[in-house]
Amino acid sequence: MAGATVTVTDDNFEEVVLKSDKPVLVDFWATWCGPCRQIAPSLEAIAAEHDEIVIAKLNTDENPATTAKYGVMSIPTMNVYKDGEVVKTIVGAKPKAAIERDLADYLA
Repeated sequence: MAGATVTVTDDNFEEVVLKSDKPVLVDFWATWCGPCRQIAPSLEAIAAEHDEIVIAKLNTDENPATTAKYGVMSIPTMNVYKDGEVVKTIVGAKPKAAIERDLADYLA
């Protein structure tokens, strides 16, 4: 799965994210969100460079149940899930280096 981001939906969220044996960063985004588009290349690069974490994207417009369940009110919001629980939340667009610093506990 390393090398590319994965798409998650309301239907496969539990299987892909909550049951993952690796930490999973879920990027809650939407097509109309400019800051979401800004961070997308950084997340793609992190996915390509690190196989110890899964980088997943969830379109909030298409998947309202999961978005509501985790109380995502503004995007981009990135939640890190480990063992089925949210262990970190990152809100807003940041440069790749800042995202990697936020993820330092989960990157080798």
